[in-house]
Amino acid sequence: MAKRINRAIELLEADQALYYDGPHTGHVLTYEQGRQDAKTWADYINVGMEHGDFDMKGLSDYMRGLVDGGPTNSGHRTPTIIVEAPVNGIDGPNVAYNAWQFRQILGRGVHGILLCQAESADAVKEFVRACRFPHHKAGVDKIGIGSRGRGSEPTAAPVWGIDQQEYFARCEPWPLNPQGELLLGVKIESPPGVEHCEEILAVPGLGFAELGPGDLGLSLGYTSLQRRPYPPEMERARARVFSACKWNKLAFLEGAPAEKIAASLDEGVRIISGHNPEVAKIGRAHQKRTMPV
Repeated sequence: MAKRINRAIELLEADQALYYDGPHTGHVLTYEQGRQDAKTWADYINVGMEHGDFDMKGLSDYMRGLVDGGPTNSGHRTPTIIVEAPVNGIDGPNVAYNAWQFRQILGRGVHGILLCQAESADAVKEFVRACRFPHHKAGVDKIGIGSRGRGSEPTAAPVWGIDQQEYFARCEPWPLNPQGELLLGVKIESPPGVEHCEEILAVPGLGFAELGPGDLGLSLGYTSLQRRPYPPEMERARARVFSACKWNKLAFLEGAPAEKIAASLDEGVRIISGHNPEVAKIGRAHQKRTMPV
C-alpha cells in the first residue's frame, strides 16, 4: 500500500533513486494521454512548460485522466507530476512578479515544480514562498511567509484524493515539512547560478536540484549538447553543484546511460533523467528496490 500521495517523495525517503519520463517540449496534455500515462514505467512524469505550451486546460484534463486511469501499480492514486515553470529564477522580483504561474500550475493538482535558471537565493526564496500557504510557519525566519492564496484547493484536492482541509495541510514542500507532499526543485544552468549555488541550495523548501548542461554549455560557447565527461569548466561546475546538494541533503538530478547507472547511483545521484525504462530496470535492480513499478 502507498504510504504517501507523492510516490517520488516516498522513494526518496527510502533512499531509492527516481527515474522520470516526459519531454521538455511538446508534451501531449489531454485526458486520453493521462489515462495512458497512469501506468507509466517512470517514477514521475516531467511536464515541460519552460519551452512547451503553458496549457492549463490541457494540464487539468491530463491530471483528470491520470486519476481515472489509476491507481498506479505501486498503489498511488497517480504518478508524481512535476512541471517545469516558464519563469527564470534570475532574481527575487522577477520570480515574485511571475508567481501567478506557480499558483496556476499547483491549482491543477500537480505534485511538484522545477524552477529553471536559478541564479540567486532571493529568487528561490520567492519561488518557495509562492508555493506555500501562509499558515505554515516552518522556515519562515529564512524565507518569509508563504504567499499562495485560497482558491485552488477545490480543483487540486480532488486530484490528490483528499478533502480541502487536508490539502491545506499536506501541500507543503518536503522535506522542510516532513509530512509535505510537494517536491520543489531548481535547475542550475548558468555561470551566475553556479557561482551562487551554495546559497541557492541552502534555501529551505527545496527537495532536489540539477545542473543544466544544455544551457550552461551554451553560455560557455558550446552549441552542441555536452555530455559527460564534460569540458573541464563544466565538470568543475557539476562537482560544485553536486557537493552543495549533498551538504543540503537534496537529491541530485542527472542522466546516466545503462552502462554507468550503477556507478552513478553509488556516487549518490538520486534522480535519473533520460526517459529510458531499461536504465530504470538496471538501476532498480542495483538498489534492490521493492516498490512495484
